[in-house]
Amino acid sequence: MRSRFAIIIAGILSIVIVCTDYPGNLLAAPGESDKIIIQGTLKIDEQNDFYVSARDPMVPEQLIKLPVGTIEPRGWVRSQLKLMADGFTGHLTELSRWCTLENNAWTSPDGRGEHGWEEVPYWLKGFTSLGYILEDDRIIREAEKWIAGVLQNQAESGFFGPRANWENAQVSHTTAHDIWPNMVMLYVLRTYYERTGDERVIEHMRDYFQWQTTVPLDLFLMGTWQRWRGGDNLDHILWLYKHTGEQWLLDLAYVNHDQTADWDDGIPTWHGVNISQAYDEPALFYSVFGDERYLDATIRNYNTVMDRYGQVPGGMFGADENAREGHTGPRQAAETCSMVEMMFSHETMAAITGDPIWADRTEEVAFNSLPAAMTPDLKGLHYLTAPNMVQLDTANKAPMLQNGGNMLGYSPWRYRCCQHNVSHGWPYYAERLWMATRGNGIAAVFYADSKVTATVGSGTDVTLNEQTNYPFDDRVEIHLSMDQPTEFPLVLRIPGWTDTPVVRVNGNRIDQPVPGESWIRIHREWQNGDEVTLEFPMKISVKRWDKNKDAVSVMRGPLTYSLKVREQWEQYGGTEEWPAYQVFPASPWNYGLVIDAQDPGANFEVTKKSETLAEQPFDVENSPIEITARAKRIPGWRLEENGLIGEIPQSPVESTEPTEEVMLIPMGCARLRVSAFPVVK
Repeated sequence: MRSRFAIIIAGILSIVIVCTDYPGNLLAAPGESDKIIIQGTLKIDEQNDFYVSARDPMVPEQLIKLPVGTIEPRGWVRSQLKLMADGFTGHLTELSRWCTLENNAWTSPDGRGEHGWEEVPYWLKGFTSLGYILEDDRIIREAEKWIAGVLQNQAESGFFGPRANWENAQVSHTTAHDIWPNMVMLYVLRTYYERTGDERVIEHMRDYFQWQTTVPLDLFLMGTWQRWRGGDNLDHILWLYKHTGEQWLLDLAYVNHDQTADWDDGIPTWHGVNISQAYDEPALFYSVFGDERYLDATIRNYNTVMDRYGQVPGGMFGADENAREGHTGPRQAAETCSMVEMMFSHETMAAITGDPIWADRTEEVAFNSLPAAMTPDLKGLHYLTAPNMVQLDTANKAPMLQNGGNMLGYSPWRYRCCQHNVSHGWPYYAERLWMATRGNGIAAVFYADSKVTATVGSGTDVTLNEQTNYPFDDRVEIHLSMDQPTEFPLVLRIPGWTDTPVVRVNGNRIDQPVPGESWIRIHREWQNGDEVTLEFPMKISVKRWDKNKDAVSVMRGPLTYSLKVREQWEQYGGTEEWPAYQVFPASPWNYGLVIDAQDPGANFEVTKKSETLAEQPFDVENSPIEITARAKRIPGWRLEENGLIGEIPQSPVESTEPTEEVMLIPMGCARLRVSAFPVVK
């Protein structure tokens, strides 16, 4: 674990410096009364007086989620949300047989009926957030209609939801006495409570968890999904404890941890979604009482998985649908479910630990992997996405990909779990662009064009308007508005990929060293009209994957770049309004890069296509940035007979083909993609 550091400037006459990582000269702060603290891991000991957070004896989280609707995303993030609303997520009641309200077991008064497993709560989890973020009346009305049904179907015992889940097995994945789908639905109720303050949610959850205290241990969290994913139940127990302070909930938290699969001692399952969703369970338990061995276990879990199966660009790991020995290359894929669950787990880790690396990892998945899981108009998705995948047809790719059948064609109708679960990916990300901090401050966690109004300092509401095209641009402007001067800390994340960031307050540069992968906390009396600007210079770097045939990936800022392949879209099913597509390459893809061994970043030229982003920048034709590279064709690198891209050749590879200039675009813009390249000898 890297060492931590802090540089504190406490006024012009009283200066304290503690630095264990980065040497540097002491330079002036923007104002004499300003206090500037730079920390590798955010560590603030004070409480937050305005937003619900950890109670004693819990470990205080460093980042505190703001209520849904507090943040107004704009720019490309808002575009993703609007496309979701107009796409299949916003219309699953028309497309999915599971999202039929009539005779649904989730909303019937006695919990009897159809479609009583994970699909409805998966969909509502993001659909509800989507409506509240966009202030979309149609979506809000639909979501609250379902929520009203869920709230009124609780049994006298406290159990809620489809009764058959507890009484007998529903599908092959489940056992009797299954509370896994309820874990998902509780996220829906939490979002609803944030928005409305409806105390029925607190009463509902209290009664439900009191019922859990009566369940015999041999029936509690037994079986498959619920046992592996018991961390979600723990998350809800702790959320309720933060709101009520009732000590019996901590007792239940201990029992819940004991009954959950043993993530403390290793990886209990190699199923991709289980790992993405549950690797952080020990860290959640760490937050109960602070034994760092549990936090270390989560970090070990992540590192173990990524070291074996994640030696590829995009922030994910090969598990299609399980991680398998010998299947570790860049053509191995991740489920769309895994991507959104990985993002949420990383967001949770950032909040618990205050370590900015988890925010970096969230962005790596969000910007590079998630967009290609869906069509640009977000009217279809596919089950599996890989860093190298150059033909998205409906043919069976097993056993090279684990699952047989059509796993790669885009469709609004197929892929039952991912079709519903993808709903929370962008909304949960948008809800956490800004987060409250201890000490009554606010933090810019993920940079995006947005506006937030939060209560800070001694109780003043402050509005922060952020203007940026990040991650396609390196400049961020934050404008502050308030009715009266207000003293509070503004916390800014410095991404780990930048080494020369520039931070200015009202045009005055903070000249002390600000290293990457850190936080800068500016505690001052802020005035209406103050402005903070950040610049994150983006340099091209080349990442070598020495565990994957010495392939390389080209990176700039938080984005990895992929070969620009012309895409030929062919409809294979669906309707005119809701089509299903295959995508075929219409240009060569089998290139290796010509890399200067002495200066790997050379031979690349960056072109910014426009200062204005398209509504959907994650598209091959709308890519805001292009990089010209030198490359050679590798004739022996071909498609397999079933249409899957061949295994990447060992680098360096021989090629007698002529050197060409090829175009690279952000990996998230490329549905057909080569993101890990061989190196030409």
